[in-house]
Amino acid sequence: MMHQTYPIFRRIHPHNLHRRLMTEPTLFTKIIQGEIPSSKVAEGDTWYAFLDINPQRPGHTLVVPREQAQRVAELSPKSRRDLMDGVVEVQRRLSIEFETTDFSINVNDGPLAGQEVPHVHFHIIPRTKSGTSRPLWNMSKNSTEPDFEALASLSKKLQSY
Repeated sequence: MMHQTYPIFRRIHPHNLHRRLMTEPTLFTKIIQGEIPSSKVAEGDTWYAFLDINPQRPGHTLVVPREQAQRVAELSPKSRRDLMDGVVEVQRRLSIEFETTDFSINVNDGPLAGQEVPHVHFHIIPRTKSGTSRPLWNMSKNSTEPDFEALASLSKKLQSY
């Protein structure tokens, strides 16, 4: 049985469908626009950085594009590039305050990845000797020898796209 396609969806790639339907400002858009207060760390023309209200560690900062998009791939190329400049600027400022050059940088790209606010954002978390007793990402305790055949097969498939 063929799936029925509705005219509005025919020309919209599935990855961009929710973007077209996402018209309400997100929590982060409201923060960027000043409707909701934040503890600003830095800002650029296309990005805004502020302290996380539920930090994993002191200095935990979110870097958010001004362009509202749920996934990194939906951002304009300029916003993607500038967002990384924002990450580096936040690292520079945090490195002065926390006397470190080590950071955990994380992005949850979509709801299945753990994204809670449907707006792209990078978590920048300074890592210091006194705060690194527990890693943010644990290696699997059930780790075995790598399956190099499976890795090679997947690598070949991904390169063909």
